[in-house]
Order: sequence, then C-alpha cells, then structure tokens
Amino acid sequence: MATDIRKMNENVSWKDLTEGCNIYGSGTSKLFNTGEWRVDCPEFIQEKCKQCLLCIPVCPDSSIPVVDGKRVDFDFDHCKGCGICAKVCPFGAIKMKGAVE
Repeated sequence: MATDIRKMNENVSWKDLTEGCNIYGSGTSKLFNTGEWRVDCPEFIQEKCKQCLLCIPVCPDSSIPVVDGKRVDFDFDHCKGCGICAKVCPFGAIKMKGAVE
C-alpha cells in the first residue's frame, strides 16, 4: 500500500492504493497547485484594505498570506476562487472576477 501521497500518480496500480483510499499524510495540499481549476478569481484592492485580517481565517485553502502582520496578495497556486473572502470583507477590498487565462 502506498502511504506517501507524494508517490501517488496516474501510474499507481489500484493494488497499491491504501485501504479505503485513506490518506495517511497531512499537509499535502502545498505539494499540489490546486488553484488551476479556479473559475472565479479574487482581486485584492490594497487601497481599500484596512488590514482587519477577517479574510484570513475564513479561507478554506489558506491562500491569503500574512507577512509581518499584514495580508498580501493571494496565493493563486492554491486559491480555488470560492469567494468567501470577498463576502466577509467589510471594506470591499476583495472583488471576485471571472477567470483569467
């Protein structure tokens, strides 16, 4: 059984999958660019941001980095474009827009 998620790919036989397809590793989302299938994209409007950081804990993908106590632009490699951050922002500093190519 494969217990290291990093070794799982399209060449792994069904016989090598874990029982019940359980994942025995954690914190693996950083290994994959899961934002590639995003349809909508958040736009950070820095001039409107009051650094309240209300958007940080609601992001299900931890895609809003904080550097030196201040939020910075999105981690688009992992953001899935759910829009929760835009809904929670009381200052209109996050707007959702259609996917970009």
